Amino acid sequence: MRMNPKVFPKDFFWGGAVAANQLEGAYLEDGKGLSVADINRFRDDIDIKKKSNKEISTQDIEFAIQDKEGRYPKRDGIDFYHTYREDLKLLSETGMNSFRTSISWARIFPKGDELEPNEEGLQFYDDLFDCMLENGMEPLVTLSHYEMPLHLTTEYNGWVNRKLIDYFTHFAQVVFNRYQHKVKYWILVNQMNLISHESFNHLGIPEDRVENLQEAKYQGVHNELVACARSIKIGKEINPDFQIGMMSYYGNVYPATCKPEDVLAALQNNQMEYFYSDILARGTYPGYAYRFFEEQGLNIEFGPNDLEDFKHTVDFVSFSYYYTRIINSENLGKADVASPNPYLPVSDWGWAVDPIGLRIALNEYYDRYQLPLMITENGMGFYETLGDNGTIYDDYRMEFLKAHIEQMQLALWDGVDLIGYYPWGPIDLISCSSSEMSKRYGFIYVDLDDYGKGTGKRYKKASFDWYKQVISSNGTNLNIPVLVKEN
Repeated sequence: MRMNPKVFPKDFFWGGAVAANQLEGAYLEDGKGLSVADINRFRDDIDIKKKSNKEISTQDIEFAIQDKEGRYPKRDGIDFYHTYREDLKLLSETGMNSFRTSISWARIFPKGDELEPNEEGLQFYDDLFDCMLENGMEPLVTLSHYEMPLHLTTEYNGWVNRKLIDYFTHFAQVVFNRYQHKVKYWILVNQMNLISHESFNHLGIPEDRVENLQEAKYQGVHNELVACARSIKIGKEINPDFQIGMMSYYGNVYPATCKPEDVLAALQNNQMEYFYSDILARGTYPGYAYRFFEEQGLNIEFGPNDLEDFKHTVDFVSFSYYYTRIINSENLGKADVASPNPYLPVSDWGWAVDPIGLRIALNEYYDRYQLPLMITENGMGFYETLGDNGTIYDDYRMEFLKAHIEQMQLALWDGVDLIGYYPWGPIDLISCSSSEMSKRYGFIYVDLDDYGKGTGKRYKKASFDWYKQVISSNGTNLNIPVLVKEN
């Protein structure tokens, strides 16, 4: 019998996750080029909950480049590029022993297709990783997290062009070589399976440059998967001790009813969510994908060595977990395939709160791949106002995370090999989908609003000390302190 089956491993990674494009700022400083994130505009005249589903055209890109009046919050972020030393020192007070961030591709190769990298960009990440290590944090570094150089979109139409395979692998080789003695754990691409929304951020394909956008997206994904497989080979040749992983967004759905048609619809939907990890973790192209492409009338072009490249597989599987939805057979194949689950409460942004779904996700991934797992994003955005004495009693955040950590404990009991947990945005940052600041995830409040106004000062929320308690107890003390809330 196993002893204490619900206890986290002694070397468990308790971390926090961010992305360069959402907090660094300094968008053209020290040689950085424009990235796809730098044209994400904040608009208060439309429904921000629906913004993430908007595709991007050439006209949109040109407008954003020339726009002198609009707000593009990711260009400024929270100024982490200049404040990272203070921010990491503050975050280290929680005791977190790992920190996930990304390398801005456009900071290393401003246009993406250069032969020589930008030394100032490389030096910044040298200094950043040194600072993380000095603060006791193992770096977990994402190569591509919505920071593709914009030039690769305007000049090559993004990932639909196979030339990007070489540009990405060159980028990977440069950073693997540069940081081989500082970074051991790598994620290749953030949330690879998010192509129904966030697709431009991910793939950089202007909708007006292709005849069949769905086909172009899957061609882009195929090309990106080839680049990832080749990058694994490159990384292992540089340092065999590298631990290289892939990351998905957990987009699996429940069947709306127990009707066999609905159960089959959920199965087929979820298969295409696994498509990316099936290739990078198993090393083969799944049969259901060929069927899907045939049914949808999609012609995906393979290179002569692609299937051989896919034999280079990852060491671990990671995923983000936010919410779940349901599907019925009538919706399968439609643009907005899933629906809200009527049995679950939702956040202000319409995201269902489903802690049990995390246990399900962990078991599904582990049963499928038998590889170590990391939860590399988990959290819930909330509207928050700083109290008069500089405090925020965010018991709602503690309750949310506590419920999910409890399900992680149960997954450990199930036998899942879970090695790390990274709550999203341990310090407030710019929202990925809506470019707003008011959607706050952090244990640390940053005094900036949606329009970039504020002091930028950092304040610990009540959840900061709670997460410190969780980490110091290695997940055994999840008790939420009772504090007197401000009126």
